[in-house]
Amino acid sequence: MNLSVLLRPSRPAAEAGLFSLLAGIAVAEAVAPHTQTAPMLKWPNDVLLDGAKLAGILIDAVPDGERLDWLVIGIGVNLAAAPEIPGRCTTSLSAHGGRLAADDAADAVLAGLAAWHDASAERIREAWLALAHPVGTELIVRGAQGERRGIFAGLSDKGELLLRDKDRIDPISTGDILLGQS
Repeated sequence: MNLSVLLRPSRPAAEAGLFSLLAGIAVAEAVAPHTQTAPMLKWPNDVLLDGAKLAGILIDAVPDGERLDWLVIGIGVNLAAAPEIPGRCTTSLSAHGGRLAADDAADAVLAGLAAWHDASAERIREAWLALAHPVGTELIVRGAQGERRGIFAGLSDKGELLLRDKDRIDPISTGDILLGQS
């Protein structure tokens, strides 16, 4: 299922990153009733089943001054089959015994987005953390400046990943995350 949603949220532009978290929650809640494997969220935009990527989320936002003018959320969920991607484990809902038609999946995700749309940033972070890799997980962040290793220390007010490296915690706003590999 591929789905794109245009929103005109009345939120500060600095909160645009929360929409990736919000969409991840909506997708995880939509597929959870259809599989015995609990979905897990991986920062910033993946939904996993048994450590393999089930869904991905992309956000494109345009600010109007200090507020968001519009935001598009693109969501892809592997319902019946998963693409083979070199170097990545992918899966589908059907590989875990789940069955969900694309229209029903889209309806469930849209209902979740509507339910979470006006939630506070704190509530979104708390819900995301409850479905995510645990605080304390060792990870690697690969980004434009190279590779950083550390411990997942939670999320900032803006939805950034907090990376603990020794006695320092840094907010990370972008990067590819590898779990359990510090």
